[in-house]
Amino acid sequence: MTPAAEAGSTEADPSVGEATVNGQATEGQATEGQGSGGQPIETALVEKPVRRHRARKVILICALVLVVLVAGGVTAAGLYVHSVDKSVKRVNAFSGVPVQSRPVKVAADAENLLILGSDTRDPENTSGSRSDTIILAHLPKGGGSAQLISIPRDTWVHVPRSANGKHGNVDAKINAAYAWGGVPLTVETIEDFTGVRIDHVVLVDFAGFEEIINALGGVDIDVDQAFTSHHSLNPSGIRHFNQGMQHMDGAAALDYSRERYAFADGDFARIQHQQQMIKAVLDKAASGDLLTNPTRLNSFVKSTAKAVQVDQTLSLLSLAAQLRNLRSNNLSFFTSPSKGTGMEGDQSVVFADTTKAKTLFAAVRDDNVPAIVAAAK
Repeated sequence: MTPAAEAGSTEADPSVGEATVNGQATEGQATEGQGSGGQPIETALVEKPVRRHRARKVILICALVLVVLVAGGVTAAGLYVHSVDKSVKRVNAFSGVPVQSRPVKVAADAENLLILGSDTRDPENTSGSRSDTIILAHLPKGGGSAQLISIPRDTWVHVPRSANGKHGNVDAKINAAYAWGGVPLTVETIEDFTGVRIDHVVLVDFAGFEEIINALGGVDIDVDQAFTSHHSLNPSGIRHFNQGMQHMDGAAALDYSRERYAFADGDFARIQHQQQMIKAVLDKAASGDLLTNPTRLNSFVKSTAKAVQVDQTLSLLSLAAQLRNLRSNNLSFFTSPSKGTGMEGDQSVVFADTTKAKTLFAAVRDDNVPAIVAAAK
């Protein structure tokens, strides 16, 4: 099952598995526990599979980048954008979301995209029903920039009741919403947490990331420190990165973006590398090389179409036109404010800083970019 699994899937509880405490990974089985409101958490008991190579989750914003990469040449490459629009699969992202519970849209000319993703090729992802990446992408009026706010998958929030009435209405990790009610419950949960109305949803399977990088002819990354990944896509499971500028193909780029255990600051280093990768991808596509090479462009379009799925109403052509001037220097990355990690029962979770988050997402709702930047600091 891909990240666009049918709503209501309960194959596995996404609140089970890896979490971090002070940058270190922890694992465990979820059991029925108490939420902050004293309600039982309906988490499933999941057996831990044995894994030789533990490829890490890819917390990237590929989905957004994939649909705007050809935007810089939208006039010359309109045919290709139309091709993507026709080829990308569609999902019912908003079916069953109670209309009365949805936030009012404040800024009519701005858009907010919810980006969800997982890595179905990751040995840890045995069911595919977990949403490993949750990003709220704000596209302000005019389309000259984009602000992307990552919401940690272990953030402890209230998850509304699922459409079938069997799950939810409890406090849980935010990515539990996907396993309990698919994309619609995830949309409802994110809107409840942020107060921001979601206009569109993009889902990405990061297993396709390798092909997309290869379609671009690779990317150049300035590696800040030498390190060795022991969770590589190489047959040996090992890949070494030297310090300095390196040209990376898809497999190397994926390894670079996944690794966290080689660094003292764990996830923080990984997030920095992911941001490097996205900027490199965007700059490579915007350089014009992609548009002047029909074979490479075709390969890119096909890889993109296989990797992403979108809601029923999202027009990739309109989005590309809106973001035709987007470059890495006006793409901003933020993380939803938190008070750090802690425990809820036997689960390691991330506690949201609700006061700061309220200020940040109010700025998103109002399409106030300077306030978004200020609140995210």
